[in-house]
Order: sequence, then structure tokens, then C-alpha cells
Amino acid sequence: MKVSASNKSSPLSRRFRGLLPIVIDVETSGLNPATDALLEIAAVTLTMNEEGKLYRNQTIAFHVEPFFGARLDAEALEVTGIDPGGPLRFAIPERQALYRIFAAIREELDKTQCYRAVLVGHNAWFDLSFILAGVARSRIQYNPFHTFTTFDTASLSAIALGETVLARAARRARIPFDVNQAHSAIYDAERTAELFCHIVNKWV
Repeated sequence: MKVSASNKSSPLSRRFRGLLPIVIDVETSGLNPATDALLEIAAVTLTMNEEGKLYRNQTIAFHVEPFFGARLDAEALEVTGIDPGGPLRFAIPERQALYRIFAAIREELDKTQCYRAVLVGHNAWFDLSFILAGVARSRIQYNPFHTFTTFDTASLSAIALGETVLARAARRARIPFDVNQAHSAIYDAERTAELFCHIVNKWV
């Protein structure tokens, strides 16, 4: 049963008016969520201390099998370095990956007494669009994410740091960033989480 955000006692719930920020990064086989495959997904949960400071918490991530008929753009795969058919990826079906991510988020919603997750991402609409497409393909009934509201760290970084590129914004915030590890869902999600926490803690 949903309860209004005003009745919540969790610091995270109070800070974001009942919305729970979940940092997401996806790696894909192209730019079109309707035709291109979701290949990696990482979700980073956040925690807040007694002083109201936000920190990176847990990372949940999966390699994902391309859905049947997905377009695998060679240029996109070259950028990410992902071999969709590689046996050592230990990839799981898209429906299973999303279900597991959503189950973990649901636990966080219960724990923090928030009523809805909001996606935090660098160019967040891209990540959300692939999740929404995957939900539709998989016919998943429960989607914890707000379907149009996001917290976009590219926009926030432009205002707070004068940068929009993730690597440059992270460095401006004195967050170590290794370009050789970029385009990994786990690495990018964790750096995005640290960037979001930095901006929230310092400027907001």
C-alpha cells in the first residue's frame, strides 16, 4: 500500500519528497531502444548519513543477452568493447536482468520508505528509454521507476561544474576517472553515483 511522502520518516524520503534516487547506467548495441539491445545494466543504490550527506551504497549489475532480432551495430559495439555472444559474459535474458534489478530496488523502497524510484543517470533519458523498452518487450508488470522524471547528472554538472561530459565533470569534482574503464556499466554507474552525491552534498 502506498503512503504519502509526508508521512515518511526516512531521511532519503524526506530529502527527495518520497522519491528514491537509483543511479543507472546501461550499455547497448546502438542508440534506438526499440531496435537495439540492452547489453549491460548497473544500478547503484545510495545511502544518507545522520548529517544528511549522500553516499554511494550497493551496486547490482548484469550482463544481458540481446533480445531476439535485436540490431547489433558494429560501431556501437566497438565503442563499448562488448562481444554480445562472448561465453565469458555469463549474460542472462533481458527479462531476468530487469526483474532482478527491480526486485533489489523494491527492497530499497521498502527500507527507505519511499514510494517510487527515480532514475539518476548521465544523459538519464537514454538509460530510462532502454529500461522502458525492455519492460515493454518483457511484459514486466512492476516497474519501480518514475516513467518520465529523472535526475540528469549531465544537466546538473553543467550548472554546478561547468562540464557536461562525465569524465570531465568527475575530474572537476575531484573524482578519479579512468577513461580505459569507461563504457562499462558498473564503472560508469559508480562514477555517476559519486558525481551525483558530490553535487547534492555541496550545492543543493
